[in-house]
Amino acid sequence: MAKTIGVDLGGSHVLAAVVDEDGKIHHRSEFDITDRAPDVVIPLIAKAIDDVLASSKDKAIDAVGVGAPGNVDLVTGAVRYSPNFGWHDVPLGARLRGHCGKNVIVGNDARCAVLGEHTFGTGRGTANFVLLTLGTGIGGGIVAENTLLLGNAGGAGEFGHSQIRATDGFVCSCGKTGCFEAQASGTGLVRHALALAPSFPRSELSNVKPEKLGSREIRKAAEAGDAHGLAAWTRFIDDLARGLANVIAFSNPQTIALGGGVASAGDFMLAAVRPRVEELTTMVPRGQTSIVTAALGNDAGAIGAATMARRGGLTTKDR
Repeated sequence: MAKTIGVDLGGSHVLAAVVDEDGKIHHRSEFDITDRAPDVVIPLIAKAIDDVLASSKDKAIDAVGVGAPGNVDLVTGAVRYSPNFGWHDVPLGARLRGHCGKNVIVGNDARCAVLGEHTFGTGRGTANFVLLTLGTGIGGGIVAENTLLLGNAGGAGEFGHSQIRATDGFVCSCGKTGCFEAQASGTGLVRHALALAPSFPRSELSNVKPEKLGSREIRKAAEAGDAHGLAAWTRFIDDLARGLANVIAFSNPQTIALGGGVASAGDFMLAAVRPRVEELTTMVPRGQTSIVTAALGNDAGAIGAATMARRGGLTTKDR
């Protein structure tokens, strides 16, 4: 069975995996990222690739797909701009080709996750599908009539940088105010909690140092009924619903799947956000879009990147 390597470069980790043509992972190597400088991150990616090649011992693996955050030149594999990494014109594809001597294809990490989820996960068999990855930021992508939309410069599906609170929101890493990503990512949830902290001095969350506070702790506090956690969660859910209603207006999909670390909240998130999205949906018929959690979890990016490598690009069509 043919196998390729998929690499998912996230805000805090890099994962490389050997993936077969059925989307099954056979070997994996993962490292945490503490320094996002290209000269630190690229060697980590190369090491992860080397590790899975050594584990697999499969001489037939000749293609590597890499999902990287930001806008990617789909021809050269250079990362033109990645706000969360602070990268500008980083020749990621060229450097990895020089290291491993294999065909390396680079695409946006969220679009790779969409490809994986549409091919092997929640979107399988769905002609009009959207995946949103809720993590450090918000990534996404659109499948319209079974075609993954890439746009003029590979940037279609950047839902995270649509503004939902342009006058009263948080400042986004891209420089704009009130982006969907700034408000409704894991980082956004933490920002909501920190903004509300002075109003809840007795909250359990007040015992957590601000630099250690994460979305999981806030969600658990909300589930436990902590007033501070619930207030932050309510603001987060409202902003998430605003962004999702915009997605429905943009693309009118059959299904929106929510992936990434924040989506691990599962039914606790879905039960809160679905009715609010319905309220905010206006120009398309309500009740036509199913909002679900993604099936592949944190493996979607690597599986999609490997699929991209096997197909020779970010396409829903097998060669």
